[in-house]
Amino acid sequence: LNRLTIELAFVALALAVIYPSLKRVFWMPQAWLGIAFGFGIPMAFAAHQNAIPAVAWWLLGANVFWTIAYDTEYAMVDRNDDVRIGMKTSAILFGERDVFFTMLCQALFLGTMLWIGVRFNLGVMYFFGIAGAAALAVRQYFILRQRTRETSFEAFLHNNWIGASIFAGIVADFGLRIPAPWIK
Repeated sequence: LNRLTIELAFVALALAVIYPSLKRVFWMPQAWLGIAFGFGIPMAFAAHQNAIPAVAWWLLGANVFWTIAYDTEYAMVDRNDDVRIGMKTSAILFGERDVFFTMLCQALFLGTMLWIGVRFNLGVMYFFGIAGAAALAVRQYFILRQRTRETSFEAFLHNNWIGASIFAGIVADFGLRIPAPWIK
């Protein structure tokens, strides 16, 4: 553990400690959660490279968009209870546009992951993983648009498949290493 990683660990600790109280004062605790969950990304780069390259921040940003998307879906399940007890969440903030903003965050997440793949010349299997995740996100829209507690929770759980698709694409890409024809 180098000095940079240890310093980042204190930042990560502060992010984790502050998060639970944010639903009382901050309308987007889902964004903070994304930063807290994803802070291991720059820490991993710091541990291996003793530096944090730009891609680490791009990956963290993608993680924040995805966390806002899936945690908003989860917050949609509890929206009525959260309103009653005075909590603040993205599901309440987004109101009737919750599905739109959730899908926008999914698109920003997938777009960022796509850009990272192009930027770092990842192979065709990576892009198949992203395409699979995009198809799953479209399916998720049709689940979520009903806006019931049950469908919101189903959409939330559906994010496991989105993550699995991207993971499978990464594993296959590094295992097979088939270059993408559109990348020189």
